[in-house]
Amino acid sequence: MSGARYDLEDRLVRFGAGICRLTEQLPASAVAKHVALQLIRSSTSPLANYGEVQGAESRRDFVHKLGICVKELRETRAWLKLIGEMSLCAEEQLELVITECDELLAILATSIRTARQNGRNSM
Repeated sequence: MSGARYDLEDRLVRFGAGICRLTEQLPASAVAKHVALQLIRSSTSPLANYGEVQGAESRRDFVHKLGICVKELRETRAWLKLIGEMSLCAEEQLELVITECDELLAILATSIRTARQNGRNSM
């Protein structure tokens, strides 16, 4: 179990780093700078919050903190879609990070469902 935990943490690290590298390539316009800062915040937040997940004090706390990770990844996906709509970076590069974002969302959503089901089953 702990191996999977660190694999996810490593993926969140690589995801945040990849987004940071992507934002470095955005144009120097005011709009691109605004989007870049929002994207950096939302894409690195899941990593920080995942650290909190690992220290959750209860199943409810665990689910709540995972939910924050999911919210931040959804926000990240919205900013990535805006970047695509505005053609601010290469489509191939954008597709890669959107795919990883979607995979991370699926993993975390499944974790939330499993934790909730396990909570109901233990009653």
